[in-house]
Amino acid sequence: MPFEIQSLSVLAYANGFTLWHYRTDTDTRTQTLSAGYFNPAAHLVRRGDMVLSRSSDAFSILHVTGHSGSSVSVAALV
Repeated sequence: MPFEIQSLSVLAYANGFTLWHYRTDTDTRTQTLSAGYFNPAAHLVRRGDMVLSRSSDAFSILHVTGHSGSSVSVAALV
């Protein structure tokens, strides 16, 4: 399944940093880490933000490592 914007929410925001929560019951951790998965949220997230991600098979802490207007890259910290 593709990224669902309504499943992304802000947990905390301070000094230009946002901690997000994302939950998907259908996509796997591998899918959420794939290139372009978070692109629909490019207008919201920034480089350096973190996402607590609950996928269908795992819980992950993701770091937004790249952002170029319409493209978002993430990497797993845990």
